Amino acid sequence: MSVVRGALFDKDGTLFDFAATWEAWAAAFLDGVTSDAQGAAELGTVIGFDYAQRRFQPDSVVIAGTPGEVAETLLPHMPGHSMASLLDFLNEEAEQAPQVEAVPLVPFLSGLRQDGLRLGVATNDAEAPARAHLARAGVTGFFDFIAGFDSGHGGKPAPGQLLAFAEAVDLPVEQIVMVGDSTHDLQAGRAAGMRCVGVLTGLADRDVLAPHADAVFDDISALPAWIAAQGR
Repeated sequence: MSVVRGALFDKDGTLFDFAATWEAWAAAFLDGVTSDAQGAAELGTVIGFDYAQRRFQPDSVVIAGTPGEVAETLLPHMPGHSMASLLDFLNEEAEQAPQVEAVPLVPFLSGLRQDGLRLGVATNDAEAPARAHLARAGVTGFFDFIAGFDSGHGGKPAPGQLLAFAEAVDLPVEQIVMVGDSTHDLQAGRAAGMRCVGVLTGLADRDVLAPHADAVFDDISALPAWIAAQGR
């Protein structure tokens, strides 16, 4: 097994805790676009969100889908919007979502850079809100590559973003690890020929991720030790 010289991260559920970030945002979003609790609950059902419990269902389109897929799901239930206007609206709303870091990101990413790793982000979010979230956390500068589903490489589970990262940092895929919280992330990693690490700061549990991963950890804090053990 070769050494790991690059790490590519999913954003939501990996760098940032999914439930702490997006469940509160989803409730506020639904309140803002409906007139009462019943309407919010009904629209929440459309996207797999339990409004009463403030909780996403495991198969929610929001968890691993792109904003385009979320907009497509919502469009029949939001009259007055076109697909383009609804997608713009969702991206604008998402930019304002208060992100909760899965671990303190500045020291974590600083340590990986000091170890000589090239770093990237591959998210099914749009690139603009992804960059806004990373900038708010003060970590944009740690990354050599940031791609959303609309950056020209497609979305996961297809491997386009991952292969673009490998090309951008001039590393063979065998020396890169894909880190994510969903099967979409890990399937993309496998399709790209990368090693895969799953984390439990999203909504998928260990049994779901383990068949697709080389290792599954509670969060990304365990990653540096795992990387150090590779290729010895």
